[in-house]
Amino acid sequence: MAHLDLSADVVTLTQQLVDVFSVSHEEQEIADAVEAALASLPHLTVTRRGHTVVARTELGLGERVVIAGHLDTVPLNDNLPSRLEDGVLHGLGTCDMKGGDAVMLKLAADVTSPNRDLTFIFYEAEEVDSVHNGLRKLTESDPDLLQADFAILMEPSNASIEAGCQGTMRVDVRTTGERSHSARSWKGVNAIHLAGPVLGRLNDYVARQPEIDGLAFHEGLNATGIRGGVAGNVIPDECVVEVNFRFAPDRSEADAEAFVRDFFEGYDVTVTDTAAGAMPGLDRPAAKAFVEAVGGEVAPKFGWTDVAQFTRLGVPAVNFGPGDPMFAHKQDEHVPTEHIERCERILKEWLA
Repeated sequence: MAHLDLSADVVTLTQQLVDVFSVSHEEQEIADAVEAALASLPHLTVTRRGHTVVARTELGLGERVVIAGHLDTVPLNDNLPSRLEDGVLHGLGTCDMKGGDAVMLKLAADVTSPNRDLTFIFYEAEEVDSVHNGLRKLTESDPDLLQADFAILMEPSNASIEAGCQGTMRVDVRTTGERSHSARSWKGVNAIHLAGPVLGRLNDYVARQPEIDGLAFHEGLNATGIRGGVAGNVIPDECVVEVNFRFAPDRSEADAEAFVRDFFEGYDVTVTDTAAGAMPGLDRPAAKAFVEAVGGEVAPKFGWTDVAQFTRLGVPAVNFGPGDPMFAHKQDEHVPTEHIERCERILKEWLA
């Protein structure tokens, strides 16, 4: 089993985490290592569900803060092991989001007498369909473990606060034709050709950009895949355009689905995956206090993150983690070490 040294500095600890392979659905080794490291800390109570590990203080303080981060990564892309060059740590998961996980582990080990009770959640399967998401599963099996006055998700946000998040919905838009031999194509109806107007509608789409709590969100509706075809000599009778809708948090999932169905009126539309967004919630006292502690400007979160899970439970939440999200999932994924150290410093000062 991999060993995590909680006495190491936060950058070294990040390297240790990165070098443990943990592609989605293969998180057992890293979850075992995290659980073992946290179980050695007498001031924490540790609970495990699947490959999700929760550690809590039980000091009876007047406020509780949840700090959460996922353990899984996207598939390997010739970017392991990690390497440190000129103050930048390179490798799979450095940005998304093992730098944030390392900060959490250092806080768990070093902040033994916090000014607020703390809950640390290291969870599985964030990078795949939401049905597998460890945090979502925890909201169903153990919602009491997520109860708090405020939550911080350590998603990469350039070591600054990103509030709320957009929702995401995936749909299949299907066209139906009639098979025939390609030598007698006029005897059939080509379903792939019928998909042309679907792509035309997407190309003409104009994004909605609502302002919420002073933050400008930007929606997106895009084809992310297309599939169809039977054989090289057959006119296909079906074609499916896979579409991803990123919608602002003032839309519910039902509103988003209604918009997509109206947009593709006349076509067969099947929702394949959906997750609600999260309103910024910057008017909440706990959120205001954290914003003041961090300083600087607050930006909207365009991608979907698990702050939405906390919003569903009535817990205000923000994204605050090391790394530029533009480099998440890239082959040259990396994180400035200064980001990791800044997040650790700010959170330690705020909590201690």
